[in-house]
Amino acid sequence: MKKALFFLITTSLLLQACSDKSKNPNILFLMVDDLGKEWLSCYGAEEIQTPHIDQLAKSGIQFDNVYCMPQCTPTRTTLLTGQYPFRHGWVNHWDVPRWGGGVHFDETLNPSLGRYMKEAGYKTAVAGKWQINDFRVEPDVMTKHGFDEYCMWTGYEMGVDASVNRYWDLYTYEASENKTYTGEFGPDIFTQFLIDFIIENKDTSWFIYFPMVLTHGPLVNPPGESAKSKMEKHMAMVRYTDKITGELISALESTEQRDNTIVFWSTDNGTSQSITGLRNGVPVRGGKAKTTENGICVPFIVSAPGMIEQGIVSDVLVDFTDLLPTFLDFGGVPLSSLRRQGSVDFKYDGHSFKDYLLSDAKDGDRDWILGMGGGNNARLTKNGMENMYVYRDRVLRNKEFKLYISTKKEAVKFFNLINDPWEKNNLFDRELSEKEENNFQALLSVIKDFPDKDNDPIYNPTPAQWWDTAIKESAKKQ
Repeated sequence: MKKALFFLITTSLLLQACSDKSKNPNILFLMVDDLGKEWLSCYGAEEIQTPHIDQLAKSGIQFDNVYCMPQCTPTRTTLLTGQYPFRHGWVNHWDVPRWGGGVHFDETLNPSLGRYMKEAGYKTAVAGKWQINDFRVEPDVMTKHGFDEYCMWTGYEMGVDASVNRYWDLYTYEASENKTYTGEFGPDIFTQFLIDFIIENKDTSWFIYFPMVLTHGPLVNPPGESAKSKMEKHMAMVRYTDKITGELISALESTEQRDNTIVFWSTDNGTSQSITGLRNGVPVRGGKAKTTENGICVPFIVSAPGMIEQGIVSDVLVDFTDLLPTFLDFGGVPLSSLRRQGSVDFKYDGHSFKDYLLSDAKDGDRDWILGMGGGNNARLTKNGMENMYVYRDRVLRNKEFKLYISTKKEAVKFFNLINDPWEKNNLFDRELSEKEENNFQALLSVIKDFPDKDNDPIYNPTPAQWWDTAIKESAKKQ
């Protein structure tokens, strides 16, 4: 009865929202850089308190089974395309401005979330870390990707010393110009930029993508902190991430947009492997770049009081391919209308989970989720950027079991995550029970539908630059 009543109230509120001039709910997606569950108190972290994030979880749904990819580039391109890395080709981490070579995320040949949201009628903004295009070479690329307003840390640009600064003395690219914020803290600049956007666009539907620079290294002291050790600085940066989360929610409340905004909060992969946190009594080493659960099963919270039921902890299966179709679903745009772009036909891997968020459904429609990628196992050749593995290792899981597949396309490890959450007992070390065998075969059958060869990134190279040669010469000396 409670769920049924909530569903009726939610439906009524949505109909009311659709009748006003905003029409579709606002969407705010916050993605923290390099942070696992072991550093959020709502997920059982014992060495830190994150009250604003905890409150966000209490005001919505806290998910336990959400997969990203284990490192920066594969996660970000998966989010933007709604495709798995074997399809969009960014299987490995590749820092575009730092490594050059004409490599870039080509909006003419790939799905692009920002462009789709703009085409759906949203005013769009992005702030923070991008790192898959070089703004020196493509000065209008953020506009081409569909973002009306942007404030981006550029990533390292050879010959521009200030470009390393994502924290203090932030170096940005915004409104087609570079700017240095001397003496100011980067996360504050990004947050205020987005708060200004929220205020200025309160009378229209908007979409914000906030790929934070926090909590990625280098480890620094945010304003008001004086930590000495590496661990203390990391904790200070997590606390500042929590503070920023609270500031954005306050901006929504003060402009009376909280009830018509769906907030998604997550991270791009696990914590750096050099950092260990205590979670529910267990020391958890950071899993960044690994396909263990601490590397790819990330915190994920969705909150929209009045639209989404509050105080729920969910075991529903979601992965990052699902974000694009879910955001578009809220915008009233079906994926079927986006199959073709010019001469290119796109295949999407994601599933919208909008209906789960808004209805009294007890489960989503996924039977499995996937994680793959990580590391820098790519190289520049005469053909461009190529992945070093024809078939990258990957993991699939359902709510209970997890299967590891090697680069030889062989099943190598199998775990019961309910009984063995830290993946210490490979079930292949003994004969499988009937239940285990059935789950193994079900996950293995999914693999047969994947391509036999992973794609390389799909792009037309940007023109050669002077730093491409300089990067190659620098690499030879190392």
